[in-house]
Amino acid sequence: MAEKQADTVTAAMLAIGDELLSGRTKDRNIAYLADYLTALGIDLKEVRIVGDEQQQIVAAVNALRATHDYVFTSGGIGPTHDDITADAIGDAFGVPVDHDPATLEMLGAHYAGRGIEFTEARKRMARLPLGATPVDNPVSKAPGFKIGNVHVMAGVPPIFQAMLESIAPTLKTGVKTISRHVDCPFPEGTIGELLTVIAQENRDVAIGSYPRFDGKTFSVQIVVRGRDEAKIDAAVEAVEAMVAQLSTAEGSAFAKRV
Repeated sequence: MAEKQADTVTAAMLAIGDELLSGRTKDRNIAYLADYLTALGIDLKEVRIVGDEQQQIVAAVNALRATHDYVFTSGGIGPTHDDITADAIGDAFGVPVDHDPATLEMLGAHYAGRGIEFTEARKRMARLPLGATPVDNPVSKAPGFKIGNVHVMAGVPPIFQAMLESIAPTLKTGVKTISRHVDCPFPEGTIGELLTVIAQENRDVAIGSYPRFDGKTFSVQIVVRGRDEAKIDAAVEAVEAMVAQLSTAEGSAFAKRV
C-alpha cells in the first residue's frame, strides 16, 4: 500500500558502472526514473554516476540517503566479479551481506525449471545485506532489494523498469508538480532582464528559460513549474505580457538594441 501523500517528497539516483563512465553503455534509466517519479509527485533532485569502486559507491549512497527521502540505484547486482553493489550497500549500512535463504530457494527453482545449472556465480544474485527485503523482478527473477530508504535495482533498462513498478506502490507521494510553457520568439539576451524581474516577483514557482535554434534564429521556451495552480497562472500571465510587450513595434525596437 502506498504511503500517505506529503507536500514534497525528494529522491536521488545513483547509477553504477564503469561502462557508463567510459561511454560504452548509454544510460536510459535516469530519464525513465525522472519521468516516472514526476508522475508520482516525487522530486528527483540529484543524480550521480560512479564506477565499479566500492568506496565510491559507499560514499555516494551515504551522502544521498542522508539528504533525500528515497535513493534509487541502478547496476551492479549481477553474477560477475564486478557486481559489487550489494557489498557496497552492506558496507554503507554497516551490515554483513550473505545469501538470503528464500531468494536462494526461489532462484534455484527458477534455474532448475529452465534446466540450467545453479552455479556459484548465479547464487551471488541471492546475496542481500542483513535487514534488506527483496524487490520483485518479474523479468529475470533475480531480485533487487530495499534497505532503509535505498532501493537497489538492476542496470538493464527493462529489468530496472519492472523493479520500479514493483516498488511504486510502497512509495509515499507528493503533491504533483504542474508545468506550463510559453513560446517566446526572442532570444535569452533580449528577455533576460525582464524575466529576472518576473522570477523575483513570483518566487513561489520555478521559471526556466530554454533556448532553441532553428538554423536561422534563436528563440526561447519559458517553462513555469509549481504546485499552486493560481500562482502558476499569475506567473504565466506575466510571461505572456512580457512577450506581448516585446512584440509591439516599440518593444521590437527595444529587442534589437539588447
